[in-house]
Amino acid sequence: MNTAHRKALPGTQLDYFDTRSAVDAIEAGAYEKLPYTSRVLAENLVRRCDPATLTDSLKQLIERKQELDFPWFPARVVCHDILGQTALVDLAGLRDAIALQGGDPALVNPVVPTQLVVDHSLAVECGGFDPDAFNKNRAIEDRRNEDRFDFINWTKKAFKNVDVIPPGNGILHQINLERMSPVIQVQDGVAYPDTLVGTDSHTPMVDALGVIAIGVGGLEAESVMLGRASWMRLPDIIGVELTGKPQEGITATDTVLALTEFLRKQKVVSSYLEFFGEGASNLTLGDRATISNMAPEFGATAAMFYIDQQTIKYLKLTGRDDDLVNLVEIYAKQTGLWADSLAKAEYPRVLKFDLSSVVRNIAGPSNPHNRVPTSELAERGISGVVENEAGKMPDGAVIIAAITSCTNTNNPRNMIAAGLIARNANARGLTRKPWVKSSLAPGSKTVSLYLEEANLLSELEQLGFGVVAYACTSCNGMSGALDPVIQEEVIARDLYATAVLSGNRNFDGRIHPYAKQAFLASPPLVVAYAIAGTIRFDIEKDVLGIDKDGKPVTLKDIWPSDAEVDAIIASSVKPEQFRKVYIPMFAKQADDGISVSPLYDWRPQTTYIRRPPYWEGALAGARSLTGMRPLALLGDNITTDHLSPSNAIMLDSAAGEYLAKMGLPEEDFNSYATHRGDHLTAQRATFANPTLKNEMVLENGKVKAGSLARIEPEGKVTRMWEAIETYMERKQPLIIVAGADYGQGSSRDWAAKGVRLAGVEAIAAEGFERIHRTNLVGMGVLPLEFKAGTNRLTLGLDGTETYDVIGERKPRTTLTLVIHRRNGERLEVPMTCRLDTAEEVSIYEAGGVLQRFAQDFLESTKAA
Repeated sequence: MNTAHRKALPGTQLDYFDTRSAVDAIEAGAYEKLPYTSRVLAENLVRRCDPATLTDSLKQLIERKQELDFPWFPARVVCHDILGQTALVDLAGLRDAIALQGGDPALVNPVVPTQLVVDHSLAVECGGFDPDAFNKNRAIEDRRNEDRFDFINWTKKAFKNVDVIPPGNGILHQINLERMSPVIQVQDGVAYPDTLVGTDSHTPMVDALGVIAIGVGGLEAESVMLGRASWMRLPDIIGVELTGKPQEGITATDTVLALTEFLRKQKVVSSYLEFFGEGASNLTLGDRATISNMAPEFGATAAMFYIDQQTIKYLKLTGRDDDLVNLVEIYAKQTGLWADSLAKAEYPRVLKFDLSSVVRNIAGPSNPHNRVPTSELAERGISGVVENEAGKMPDGAVIIAAITSCTNTNNPRNMIAAGLIARNANARGLTRKPWVKSSLAPGSKTVSLYLEEANLLSELEQLGFGVVAYACTSCNGMSGALDPVIQEEVIARDLYATAVLSGNRNFDGRIHPYAKQAFLASPPLVVAYAIAGTIRFDIEKDVLGIDKDGKPVTLKDIWPSDAEVDAIIASSVKPEQFRKVYIPMFAKQADDGISVSPLYDWRPQTTYIRRPPYWEGALAGARSLTGMRPLALLGDNITTDHLSPSNAIMLDSAAGEYLAKMGLPEEDFNSYATHRGDHLTAQRATFANPTLKNEMVLENGKVKAGSLARIEPEGKVTRMWEAIETYMERKQPLIIVAGADYGQGSSRDWAAKGVRLAGVEAIAAEGFERIHRTNLVGMGVLPLEFKAGTNRLTLGLDGTETYDVIGERKPRTTLTLVIHRRNGERLEVPMTCRLDTAEEVSIYEAGGVLQRFAQDFLESTKAA
């Protein structure tokens, strides 16, 4: 920690770093023009940057330049158990590699405080209509994940600086928002802004508190854990001015779905957004958090709000200590992070969005930005009256209705509205349709406490929305099994079955294998669709049911008023509920005195946790980047769900067949996500999504959907895994050619690990989503970007070619992709090397993040 610019923080016994004076010393008056993000990044530089490079780094912020890499040192790393576990598996493997080379494995520890929340392992096997669903689902979770939880329990003792929140307590991002983030950190008598990276795309949820928090891949998180700076160039910082206020009956979900559509169209990919204006100041912190959570759906890296009175109100509501609340206000006002201090902040680009323009929305059927006003369902062809046979499910049957995801369950206004619509529906005698698997999976136990206080939890339970978990469930593809009778009918009739959920993602194949499409909706709308039972229903106009007096009931008859929602929040949501949940959760556990080995005792028969292979065989060698064959030719918007799905494993999949051979019963196959600590299972998930469209596989002249590939030069079409196995046996280097926005979606490191283990050395695409690109680099896969106007279609690629990459690899330089066609033609295509920084070049050349760290660690210990 530097000492220059360190001063006493007025009104406290603490010091702070006077970033304003450091910036203004370079250019007078520059600080007041800086956006919020730049002010926080500048403080990090003043406190942590090498003094020799501080001025040049600060000039990047002052002059809005993007020419120089500068370091960022996040204060924390947060992880959910899937990517957190795989990161720690990698570190455990790294310890083994260090020990084999004579180093001390016990010295390999996270340097930065790391918080892991076990929240991604539970499947909703028992729906919310079972009064014992929570206990049953937790018991199944523990049984299925015994190997994983054994490893996670070992990490608590084996690694320093790792805290673990056990399963059954909530979702990482909601816990982070409600308790883990102090907003202002204190260490060694110094106050400074909380900052963090997280191994999940939706880490930006806590941006709503004014905390820079971004989602990164597991590999980048590992690098930060180990004390390395996250090197960056100044991102595009875009101001989003919010005007007006939402109309009566419009939820935060409606607002964020409208914003998602708007911001996707505005091309904000990889940008930091800063929301400001009168509209922003009127939003509750819960509403802001719903917006910030959806940053990756906008394509943005972060979605920041300034610190203001709404922040203070929320900190008090969630039971934070008075001293902390006071510190946040004092620090923010002293350092220019308070909203009023940013009146002169300048943005190269400002977007305007009128909150009063938002109507009731859903999003679907495949992407979060595919917004559909509910008033237009019929004309968009989503709703419509259809004839259905008595005793059978209707067309468009909603087989899953889930109030799920921290995106919306963090927000008391959403949850109270859902409870009130359930109460009003019950009073009119409405019921959930019998084929609907309904569930309530809040991101925090506090939700149940305030719903109980408001006498609304029992109303939700009556409609089948009992609490099934405090975890990330249906939104992450953990919807669980359907009733066998319902599943049989869906299959037999090839029924157009759907899901409606209050989540943030609805990519094809993500929510459930038998839900052909999925729609995002607010929690109260999820309740309404459970009553309707089909998406082929005009939710604004059609009759939901007939009450005991013979009167038809429509949505407007049961929708609560804003005044009633706000009144119940005021009387039912209390700080003591948050203290009751979080004080014991974060109490330091007494040391039981049992020590563990610094090396994990790997279980030989497990399909969950296995020593990673990243220092062995081909992965330890150089990549030739010559003679590569294409594993797949892909279109635009390839998601990490296409690359490495997270949902339930089917018996007829490559992973399912492997698990069966390993003796695992089908009912305990679990999800792809839970097996990512075992590379032998996880690599069989590569391109295992049944909706994948590999343009190398045609049927009657059209691309055939499925986990399929074509082995060259034979031209044989096989399942993707068989093609990968064949190429691995041949030691054939591979390439993937794709369209725009390659790798959008969850920050899934296995989407990069899987292709690397398959032998993929390069990805040539029209554009990359930020997190996935860094994961590719972290695995030693070279990202190459086509120049504007050139793509796989203009080049007429068909998959019979071989490819070389030539040129010296430097940050964002131009390399040449040499294409050798089957007829002997040789084509040279200029490509942008998407190793964006010198640090990324260094990581790539070493073979990846872990290989680079091992080299540096051994060199440093030898030098010592």
